[in-house]
Amino acid sequence: MKLAIVNNQNKKTGDLALPSQFAEEYRPDLIKRAVHSLQSRARQQHGADQEAGLRHSSKLSKRRRKYRGCYGFGISRINRKIVSRRGTRFGWIGAFSPQAVGGHRSHPPKAEKIWERKINKKENRKAIRSAMAATVQKTLVLERGHKVPEAYPFVIAGNVENVAKTNEVEKLLLDLGFAAELERSAEKKVRAGFGKVRGRKYQRRKGVLIVTSGNCPLLNAAKNVPGVDVVEVRALNAELLAPGTDAGRATLWTEKAVQKLAEENLFM
Repeated sequence: MKLAIVNNQNKKTGDLALPSQFAEEYRPDLIKRAVHSLQSRARQQHGADQEAGLRHSSKLSKRRRKYRGCYGFGISRINRKIVSRRGTRFGWIGAFSPQAVGGHRSHPPKAEKIWERKINKKENRKAIRSAMAATVQKTLVLERGHKVPEAYPFVIAGNVENVAKTNEVEKLLLDLGFAAELERSAEKKVRAGFGKVRGRKYQRRKGVLIVTSGNCPLLNAAKNVPGVDVVEVRALNAELLAPGTDAGRATLWTEKAVQKLAEENLFM
């Protein structure tokens, strides 16, 4: 498969044959597993305090002739704590047990639980190749909701990696025909549900992904464009190429990045 090489002024300067990574079969099941594996490793362990609900002095005997026992009072035999006393009569209230107010939970979350979901190296590489191949299939990109120009997919010239300012990156994307996509990814909405009080108030759609050959000025310049992600070709992963496990993200590959992919045989 060959793609056109386009410069800053959106003019074709040649063609580039894509390496074998882009010929991979589309496997949404593998892509989903690889993304979930990445997300599980980012998940923070959590658990209840081991002494939560167990701090009460709530020992209560069920024996027949015990001075402070509950035998013969017609009450359920759960742990109780004494809240009042008159002579040999005591006022109890349920504590400690899971069904009692102030008691511990039956099976609380435990901090030692392992959340990580493992995936084989070969499966992960295959998932990345599959997600890469999906980025050059226009039907999948449109199904994902991206608004791409008529000429998509194409490769951008290598000198684009020298762009050093955010407004220059925005101008480049506008010139390449991504005006509608930038407008789509700039829209910010308030999240539905309780997550908005937990530091996740706003949601924004994922926009264009720009892949570079290595460390370059473009990495910092594109960082502040809403919805746009930029990454070195070596650091690609399934979640960047298929956010939310949905493959077909609108992706701009630089000429140098594609060449590096072929030369170093990455993800094979």
